[in-house]
Amino acid sequence: MRFYLYLLLFVSSVAFSQSDANPCETLGRIEKLIKYQHYKSKPIDDSLSAYVHRVFLLKLDEDSRLFIQPEIDQLSKHKFKIDDYLNEKNCAFLDEYYTSYTNAVNRYEKIIDGIIGSPFAYKRNDTIQFSKENFPYPKNEAEQNKIFQKSILFHVLKDISEISKNKDSLIQNFDKIAPLSKDKVLESYKCKTESYRLSKAEFYSVFYNVFCRYFDPHTMYLSQSDRYSFLSGVSSSNLTFGFYVSLNQSNEIVIEDVIPGSSAYSTQKISSGDVITKITSDNTEYRVACSSLKKIEEIFTSDKFKKADFTVRKKTGEIVTVKLVKKVMKDYQNNVYSYVIQKDSLKIGYIKIPSFYSTFEDGTTNVSDDVVKELYKLKEDKIEGLILDLEDNGGGSMDEAVRMTGMFIDIGPIALLHNSFGKKEVVKDYNRGTVYSGPIVVLINGNSASASEFFTNAIQDYNRGIVIGNQSHGKASMQRIFPLTDGKEPTEFIKITIEKFYRITGQSNQTIGITPNVEIPTLFNEQMPREKDNLTALPNEVIESKVKYQVENNQNAIAIEKSINRLKENSSVKAISDLNAKINNLFNNDLTPILLQFKNVFEEVNKVNQLWKEIADFSKNEYPIDVVNSTMNEEYQQFDEYLKSSNIEKIKAIKQNIHIVEALNIIHDLKDKP
Repeated sequence: MRFYLYLLLFVSSVAFSQSDANPCETLGRIEKLIKYQHYKSKPIDDSLSAYVHRVFLLKLDEDSRLFIQPEIDQLSKHKFKIDDYLNEKNCAFLDEYYTSYTNAVNRYEKIIDGIIGSPFAYKRNDTIQFSKENFPYPKNEAEQNKIFQKSILFHVLKDISEISKNKDSLIQNFDKIAPLSKDKVLESYKCKTESYRLSKAEFYSVFYNVFCRYFDPHTMYLSQSDRYSFLSGVSSSNLTFGFYVSLNQSNEIVIEDVIPGSSAYSTQKISSGDVITKITSDNTEYRVACSSLKKIEEIFTSDKFKKADFTVRKKTGEIVTVKLVKKVMKDYQNNVYSYVIQKDSLKIGYIKIPSFYSTFEDGTTNVSDDVVKELYKLKEDKIEGLILDLEDNGGGSMDEAVRMTGMFIDIGPIALLHNSFGKKEVVKDYNRGTVYSGPIVVLINGNSASASEFFTNAIQDYNRGIVIGNQSHGKASMQRIFPLTDGKEPTEFIKITIEKFYRITGQSNQTIGITPNVEIPTLFNEQMPREKDNLTALPNEVIESKVKYQVENNQNAIAIEKSINRLKENSSVKAISDLNAKINNLFNNDLTPILLQFKNVFEEVNKVNQLWKEIADFSKNEYPIDVVNSTMNEEYQQFDEYLKSSNIEKIKAIKQNIHIVEALNIIHDLKDKP
């Protein structure tokens, strides 16, 4: 699965500010803004205290391994008092949390150093247990030490098990291999101390965001650089060092593509497949294996990091360091693109819409304008149907969602808005006519959220197109960024949920998502995080709707029925469902305890790896469909080296997507004469 270092609008993450001012002053400003601007503010009471106490500790120690139970017991005296402290403007309690957390990190480092300095046993008669739920905190330091010893031994045996599938060979060479794996694993545990350590400013930022999330999952605190990073995720151009990255199976950050004309491209020293091992900026060194993904993400996306030295490991093993400077460049991965797909005698257009980007933050274009351009190219090639791919589109500009909706419906209401002041508003498309009036199929999945759902709601309500795929994310709220500090150039901000949107029927997809007209399984569907998984998600509500709109009378119902019946007999659909059953069993159930001896760990690791291999092999399957560039895009690519090189991967992704294959079948049915 590709991992791009940018933020989608529906994602709620922890932002690190550089301000270590009086936290009560900052919290007071946050509280005041939320009180007056939030869609549905909550009172500052014991409920807030209990939520913040619990979630703050979870954010600091996600695996319940740094703290021990006596420390939790000591901090629990604040569980129902945080609201009182804030009302009294007394934030001294945070010092106690910070001291306790710092002591826990120091103890972690001491325990790991002790394990490193002691004789290492490569087998134990103990078992290790993995669970989808957090384990209780260790009772004391001795129990914590034992837990880490077991965890380290498991990862050493796991590392050895992944060297080869030949168990006998590994056993025969165990004494030579084991010390190397031990040193590798112990180094990774040791260096993780760096990612655990937080400055007071970073610590406060975690607390600010937990406080904000009490009101809803999408209200968050942002520093100036956080704000830039956030908005750059929905812009068509960004400051970039000049490459895209992904995470490999070893959780290493790997360069996927280098952008022509960028700083990275100019060096001629960085290539696809290089592994980034270290980043140095402003005389601070960040070892990738030791730093948190949040910190690495910040280096890539924040305007604070404009220069950096990147150390990469080439496929040959050679280590190379290059100096790079960020440049504002087109974000190819976040831009609309299109193809023509042949289905029998039909030419069908395909448009991928990665996000609803806009020019509001240094962008050079709007998604609606880019979709119009691609439609023009496709219409020149006489397409007879259109696929709009919104899978993994996390949202963006709501204005752009309104504009794009109006491109595909004639005229009328699009949605209903309800704000924090109780005002209800009907959002309308006032422009008569459409840019495209032919058959449409819209693709969505669990990562399709916010503006994507806004658009899809209208397409479905007007019966303008057929929606296929999986239940969408379920985010029907809108946010606005407010400055938290005064002055011409504010340094702190807060993103606040200010409105909810509803379908023109008065229904809402908040927490429940959009149900496709045709549901088609996709791998890892149940593992995709959705709005309903958030404890503080706004509730689903229905409001009265008096708007009038004209539903199109077409052959959608017949095509939907044909599609559902066709998929019942589809072998690929059955294969996906069978793989999902195995995936769900792995993720949803606790594994049986594993004896910490090599043979037992080897069997468990290879059982899991076999499943990943099945998934990888299936995902490589390409369906026999004909995908080509539009005539105009074919001409443009002659002058764009990156588009020429990325064209192969994009076409491959289309051919591997069964949802697109079924979309072609549906459009073919829609074009058949009843």
